[in-house]
Amino acid sequence: MIQQTIWDVVPYVQRNENSLDAAVKMVGKTQNLRELVYQAIKAQPATDEQLAIRLNLAPNTCRPRRVELAQAGLIVTVANAQTASGRKAAVWSVPSEIEVK
Repeated sequence: MIQQTIWDVVPYVQRNENSLDAAVKMVGKTQNLRELVYQAIKAQPATDEQLAIRLNLAPNTCRPRRVELAQAGLIVTVANAQTASGRKAAVWSVPSEIEVK
């Protein structure tokens, strides 16, 4: 039996044709984007907004990859920071005991 991991499936909102279409278009791209987001957070903790700006990615491209990393326990919230709009946002970091190669 083949087991799937969170890295094998591009998440989408069920019963939402637009979400499914977007997920299909991301197949084959998510692993590289996830690695890009992980390496950016590893280099310097950041909010979702800061990551999107730093990586020159749309927030809706960057945020889902960050969510996947958080769900896998590869990154954690370490603080809060203020966004450009003045709201609080989580600052994400790689725990020192985790090293992904």
